[in-house]
Amino acid sequence: MLQLVFVIAFSTVPLTLYIPPIRSFNLFVHTIQHFLRDSNLFSLHSYFRITLPLFRFFNSMVHVTW
Repeated sequence: MLQLVFVIAFSTVPLTLYIPPIRSFNLFVHTIQHFLRDSNLFSLHSYFRITLPLFRFFNSMVHVTW
């Protein structure tokens, strides 16, 4: 049983070298949140800029067909 514990312990220790500590994720998470916030504002603004001409175009098509 003790050998099994040592095998599991020594086999998982090298895997911890590939996983960075949580404190190094803070800058990454902050950067991703900032990027998503900026892109969300840009996409929302561009969404309204695109839908307004499309709405006007389809509205004019409806009025022409009547």
